[in-house]
Amino acid sequence: MEKKLFTKTINAPKERVWHSLFSDAEYREWTTAFGEGSHFKTDWKKGSKVLFLGNDESGMLSTITDNKPNEYMGITHLGIVKNGVEDVESEESKIWAGAFENYTLRSINGATELTVELGGTDKIPKELDDYFMNAWPKALDKLKEIAERN
Repeated sequence: MEKKLFTKTINAPKERVWHSLFSDAEYREWTTAFGEGSHFKTDWKKGSKVLFLGNDESGMLSTITDNKPNEYMGITHLGIVKNGVEDVESEESKIWAGAFENYTLRSINGATELTVELGGTDKIPKELDDYFMNAWPKALDKLKEIAERN
């Protein structure tokens, strides 16, 4: 996947946007753009494991590479999870190894500019690339709605 940047200006302070991104209830809401039942298992601390999962307990196995609260979260994908089983050995899982998501928040005139950067591997199939180009803008629109309502 070529590096991709998605940017959204949200009329809320960085702290509110951060909470909307990474709190359990609000994460479950904005990530429905990727699939119903999307949720995570992590403490969001630097170095911690993250499981990004759907209703069937399948999804991504990742790690937190950096966490600067209200400013930056770096996540690197290590492999996949299928039906609750972590996999970093199969060819399917190796497609994701090294892919990343970086979230950067900047204050601009009382609002927050959120930039999501995706990249890190050229092994991701084109159809998934197209899926992300469609799903991420929808997810960020939903995130904006959530952060601005509170």
